[in-house]
Amino acid sequence: MQTSPHTVPRRALPTLLAAMLLACPLAWADGSPAQAAAVRTGSSGTAVKAAAPGQPGDPNIKFVGRWDTTSSATAYTPYWAGAYYRVGFTGRTVKLKQRNTIDLWARIDNGPVRFYDDVKGTVDLTPTALSPGNHTLQVNYQVVAGSYRGDAVFQGLVLDGSATTFAPPARSRTIEFVGDSITVGTTSSQNARTAYGWLIGERLDAEHTQIAQGGACLVASADGCVGLERQFTKLDPNAATPDWNFSRYRADAVIINLGTNDVGHGVSAAQFQSGYSSLLRKVRAAYPQAWIFALETFRGRFVPQTEAAVKAAVAGGDARVSFVDTTGWLGSGDLTDAVHPNDRGHRVIADRLAPVIAARIGS
Repeated sequence: MQTSPHTVPRRALPTLLAAMLLACPLAWADGSPAQAAAVRTGSSGTAVKAAAPGQPGDPNIKFVGRWDTTSSATAYTPYWAGAYYRVGFTGRTVKLKQRNTIDLWARIDNGPVRFYDDVKGTVDLTPTALSPGNHTLQVNYQVVAGSYRGDAVFQGLVLDGSATTFAPPARSRTIEFVGDSITVGTTSSQNARTAYGWLIGERLDAEHTQIAQGGACLVASADGCVGLERQFTKLDPNAATPDWNFSRYRADAVIINLGTNDVGHGVSAAQFQSGYSSLLRKVRAAYPQAWIFALETFRGRFVPQTEAAVKAAVAGGDARVSFVDTTGWLGSGDLTDAVHPNDRGHRVIADRLAPVIAARIGS
């Protein structure tokens, strides 16, 4: 059979249809994606179905921070502090499927942040139904650390029968904060969520990650202090493997706040400076274009060594790294104890630091 140049052979129709679906995903009249699972191309080039709306693997769910999304197709686990996810959804209700007991915070649209204490199973986030239309959800879990061993595992959302998900508003930048319990937000009212890193990220409309752990040092010690110079490149702060896949996201700025705990673990000045220089090199290798900010610790520990490491990096050709003098930033009324900022203290840090970051990466 002869065909004109504009006639599609019958045997080519399935292939053409698949291509059209890939190029033009189904959508509802309001512009949101249709409920049917999206079609994507697998590694072999064959069309495969993406996860159903609201389930792990749904491309409309934006997982921010270091999440293990490969060990299980049905359960995603966040590591480090401050990991969260954002998603848009339609319908009037949303529920969260949790495995075992966990504390979490959830925010729908621009409403209040709600705390859910010791919840598990199917957690109803909308006991009062929402108005019809499009909504957004942001969820983060209590930091699993010390004596608190909650089960921070995402197993999916439960939506209305006719509802679906859509991608949340995009944020063009990501800011990463590397530190210890101060960066975690320990002793603040909502931990990571009320820590200076989270506050700055939200203020600058950027995604934000807190690669931080309570009690962490810069240099790993013989008595067991977790050293972030070593663990920065890992998925899990407390495991030697696996390495984190830095292609998952790109940080536009990295803020390092380390050194407060090293004094109590026998780290010498020379060891600290060497470790800081090593961490700066690792951060630069991970994020070639990021601006790196090395904070003077708020207790003034290892300040000359921190500044010397920054100067050595600049002298070595890295023009996108700065030392940040934090002298006098915090007063006694900004602390819950001698070390940790309270909510006001974290806001003070954010007020001081956000403009410094914005001046380098844009507001």
